Amino acid sequence: MEDYKIPAQARIGHVHLKVANIQRSLDFYCDLLGFELMTTYGDDAAFISAGGYHHHIGLNTWMSKDGDPPPRNTTGLFHIAILLPGRKDLAVLLKRLREAKYPITGASDHGVSEAIYLNDPDQNGVELYWDKPKADWPVKADGSLDMYTRPLDLNSVINT
Repeated sequence: MEDYKIPAQARIGHVHLKVANIQRSLDFYCDLLGFELMTTYGDDAAFISAGGYHHHIGLNTWMSKDGDPPPRNTTGLFHIAILLPGRKDLAVLLKRLREAKYPITGASDHGVSEAIYLNDPDQNGVELYWDKPKADWPVKADGSLDMYTRPLDLNSVINT
């Protein structure tokens, strides 16, 4: 088989999540996080986006209606990562989460980015993050990225 590298222009276009309840998921993704409902597919699926794209996230109950979240220590999706344009956007969402008393599961500075972690109502992991300017990314002596996980000062984010 010939060597192949996926083109640099390739992107993750959308993700579909199995959920137990469409409305509960729309309340989280649209009302709390600010995604826009683009369309529904009967009562079993909804498609949401940022900025009018046909959908970044598909929510469906095709095999999961009223189901339980998968056990924690099994394989599957770890989280979806939602890249925000800047730190101010992360601050806005952090304020919304705090106002709604919605629990976060972690907050990290990764050197290249800053992230807040939480679970959606079906316990799907969600990462809300922004990338630091590329010129500020830490590098090792050999020139490779020096990514790490350090605590993120949430008050610093709020005061952005």
